Amino acid sequence: MSAPSRRSAMFELSGKVAVVTGGSRGIGRAMAEGLAAAGADLVVASRKLDACERAAREIAETTGRRVLPVRCHVGDWADCDALVETVYAELGHCEVLVNNAGMSPLYDGLTAVTAELYDKVHAVNARGPFRLAALFGDRMAAGDGGSIINVSTAGSLRPTAVELPYAMAKAGLNALTLGLAGAWAPKVRANVILPGAFETDITLAWPEGFKEQAAAINPMGRIGVPDDLVGLCVFLASDASSYINGAQILADGGLYRSL
Repeated sequence: MSAPSRRSAMFELSGKVAVVTGGSRGIGRAMAEGLAAAGADLVVASRKLDACERAAREIAETTGRRVLPVRCHVGDWADCDALVETVYAELGHCEVLVNNAGMSPLYDGLTAVTAELYDKVHAVNARGPFRLAALFGDRMAAGDGGSIINVSTAGSLRPTAVELPYAMAKAGLNALTLGLAGAWAPKVRANVILPGAFETDITLAWPEGFKEQAAAINPMGRIGVPDDLVGLCVFLASDASSYINGAQILADGGLYRSL
């Protein structure tokens, strides 16, 4: 194979299986579509089976890849275990895990955060990704290796009081990524993406004018859209990033400019 052909093949995901949590909509849906377009067979996992089934059907129709919908609440330890077993029973292997599912509920003030709300936020954003990474990573290491891609938030680096439980949980996800990067290397790599303000379901709950303010202070003159993360996700999933491990990658349009 010539050097140009070899380099273009570095981004190919044919023969690989990718699991995307929170893959039925928003950033997860865009990443799932990108991974399938690059040749991966896919598992779309989220809390609502009907949403998973709809996304799986649509992605399969547009890419021609096999796409398996699986209901999984990542905040539930047993659901995480069941997801892993289902993937290996149905598809036989997994080379890419995208821990994208997350939640960032609104609250009236820090004293209004209940133990139940705090635990729920931590379960979805940190505990579930830990369990999935541990189980998938161990099997990847026993097989042909793989890539774990965690989706955090730029707010984990510069948190404010309005999303503090979420930012704390995502900061734990950042730490998890650094630990995973050494757990099964060189066979399994782990990296984390830290998006800034992005156009998702969360922005629908923003106060009037907040989106415009966020766009105005960003060097790019806008907030992100899910497609902005697709190329990065495919890169981290593919052999093109074979030496990228333990990286924390800001995707915020240059707002913070540094970690």
